[in-house]
Amino acid sequence: MLDIKLIRSEPDVVRAALARRGADGLVDAVLVLDERRRELLPALESIQAEQNASSKEIGGAKQRGDDATAAIAAMADVAARGRVLSDELNDVEADLNAALAELPNMPSDDAPLEDTVLREVGEVGRSGRDHLELAGSMIDMETAARVSGSRFAYLKGDLVMLELALVRFALETLRGHGFEPVIPPVLVREQALYGTGFLPDTEQQIYKVSEDDLYLVGTAEVPLASLHAGEVIDGADLPLRYAGFSPCFRREAGAAGRDTRGILRVHQFDKVEMFCFVAPEAAAEEHERLLSIEEEILSALEIPYRVVAIAVGDLGSSAAKKYDCEAWLPGQERFRELTSCSNTTDFQARRLDIRYRPESEKRLRHVHTLNGTAVAVGRTIIALLENGQRDDGSVVLPAPLVAVGAPVELPPADS
Repeated sequence: MLDIKLIRSEPDVVRAALARRGADGLVDAVLVLDERRRELLPALESIQAEQNASSKEIGGAKQRGDDATAAIAAMADVAARGRVLSDELNDVEADLNAALAELPNMPSDDAPLEDTVLREVGEVGRSGRDHLELAGSMIDMETAARVSGSRFAYLKGDLVMLELALVRFALETLRGHGFEPVIPPVLVREQALYGTGFLPDTEQQIYKVSEDDLYLVGTAEVPLASLHAGEVIDGADLPLRYAGFSPCFRREAGAAGRDTRGILRVHQFDKVEMFCFVAPEAAAEEHERLLSIEEEILSALEIPYRVVAIAVGDLGSSAAKKYDCEAWLPGQERFRELTSCSNTTDFQARRLDIRYRPESEKRLRHVHTLNGTAVAVGRTIIALLENGQRDDGSVVLPAPLVAVGAPVELPPADS
């Protein structure tokens, strides 16, 4: 959520920033509602002062034995006016909160207007079999479709060991960078999704358990962000860095075409997610740090990739700046998103009321939050299979994964 004080004091700055992502038209509605709210507050205070004065007058009249009928009638009139103003204030505040919730984060000045490729790493351009051909019966989409519907899969045999090795490798790598491993809950209340900016924004992609008023998360970012909701963190404890491993669930509404083949875009997948709470002045550097960790993991896994700075028009509502790492997939002969990392500044922290006490200041400030994918397991398995394939259909796997339990190689499918 944007700071209402900033919107009020520098509306043109906010408009100009949001205009880069086509959302400047929402600012005026916020300003109108905020102005009406600030008019109603002193009016209500005046009513309350009148009520207090009338109450004293009635009490004094009764003590003196005087007739208090007129004073009681006057107080009833004041109370009625107060109820009207109070009801309007409640409506205005609800509308204001809704209007603020519609505002996305202001993009960073250096977030590009168009997707911008920053660099390519590794051997790209290779073609070959796709992951379903290479995995054979180790990826069973047909049975999963009978059990659960389309876009689900059974992983079997060596691919299970590969997944577990990927997760272990990612968590060990992140621990080496100061991240605390976490297995978070994946069913959350609405406030957790609102706090991270997924509501109201991506309702069509979220599974809801209506009977319990809970939602299945599409990323561990959601429960990790709420880990310190409502807290005041000691500034000396920042940064706080967490590595969350969880299953993730996405409806993938509207996705079609080539993405529906195999496990590239499924409704359930596992992921290791990085999440950081930092002081505002450290956020930009932390964003680059997350990107460097993602690249370190991709390089260790010998996956060719490119880094893309994402256009402001494609940012999620909470992101001020975002990088994607796109892996080269020989089976598709194209780059596909494998990881992303976003700087969300204080947008999520305001919604979740996460503040910290700077060591040199008495005033509390909101932390800044950042998130990044360490390993999206399904897509990483695709990249490993397709880039590690040999001419005979066998697949060689990277040494760092073999060291934590992955097989040395996968034989040709169903051999």
